[in-house]
Amino acid sequence: MRGPVGTLTAGLAVLALTAAGCSGKAAGDKPEIQIGLISPMSGPFAVLGISQQNSLKVEIDRINAAGGLDGARLKLVVRDSGLDPGKAVQAANEMAGNGAVKLVVGPALTAFYDAAKGSFEKSRKPNCQPAVATGDFSGLKYGFRSQDPFKLDAALVVDWLKKEGVTSLGLVYEGDDTGKNTDALMKELLPEAGIEYLGWETSRPDDQSHRAYVEKLKDAGAIMVSSSSSGAKTMAAAAQAGYRGKIVGAGSGMQNIAFIEAAGDAADGAVFPAPRYQFPTREPRAEWMPGYRRHIEAIESAYGKNVGPKTGATSPKGAAIAADCVFAFEQAVKSTKSTDPNKLAAAFEALDVPAERTPSGNAIKPGASHEFYHRVHLYQWSKDGKGWYTTEITPS
Repeated sequence: MRGPVGTLTAGLAVLALTAAGCSGKAAGDKPEIQIGLISPMSGPFAVLGISQQNSLKVEIDRINAAGGLDGARLKLVVRDSGLDPGKAVQAANEMAGNGAVKLVVGPALTAFYDAAKGSFEKSRKPNCQPAVATGDFSGLKYGFRSQDPFKLDAALVVDWLKKEGVTSLGLVYEGDDTGKNTDALMKELLPEAGIEYLGWETSRPDDQSHRAYVEKLKDAGAIMVSSSSSGAKTMAAAAQAGYRGKIVGAGSGMQNIAFIEAAGDAADGAVFPAPRYQFPTREPRAEWMPGYRRHIEAIESAYGKNVGPKTGATSPKGAAIAADCVFAFEQAVKSTKSTDPNKLAAAFEALDVPAERTPSGNAIKPGASHEFYHRVHLYQWSKDGKGWYTTEITPS
């Protein structure tokens, strides 16, 4: 039987453990390492934030199950930007000033990051961006991109259109920073490929339909649509107008089944660039990249799949390119045995990880450009009796 002394000792032990937990200490009495996420967790883009959160959590759980990093456990701290630039910048400033946060993922979307990156640089806060399509990261010391760079995306799409014999293209995109950058890049790339640029139809957030934009571009050999949710409105309008040309995405956002849900059968045949994304293809899983398969199956086990209620299209409830941020952080900490921001930034630059190992199935080699990826793939949405799927059509 336990006597008074044993009871007192046990009680003190419980109090000690409780105090340690409250103080943020981890195994070995080391402070926990916090990973910050700033992304839309509510509103029309919540699927992005939730998918990123799930993938970060899967990688953090994997690392913690293996003993953490140098004996310290990792903890995910999330802030909801709600597609509000003010909230995004406020969260970025908060995390930039928090010494316990060693890596920030986000804020999602180019305009939001453009407003926040100065704070990260000033505070020497390493950050990784899986949802920032445009802009140059080579001038940053602490910022890295784990999304397909739009210049790579656009060059691949234009190359494919040229090989398909397309002679003209029009753009339908929001009037934001990404839209402006896309317009500028089309003005640069299309003439070089011998494709006439028919101009930019600037969409608005309150548009109920994009029919008027499509009608102006009805003679274009291709229409390039936005990577955000409004791109599906353009696709739907193209179907309504009987448009016969090619529909191409400006970036990897079109892999989201929200496009399929909103555009319906109009998405059949749409082409988009993306980092490796094997889930919607009909390749046997045995042929998937090993790290990608491990991550996706962990996501399915923990969180399941997204299923479009109208179309039945499916996607994993995760974002593997966000998982690459934590994976890269893990490699950087292991190589430096430190979370010092300058050492981490240098270690991120020096990473050279083959595609077989990463959660996304893409090779990571940032170098001076601070771009994780230097190759993108081209996919085409299709539908048959078995449902929606993609086929890789990357030009050889």
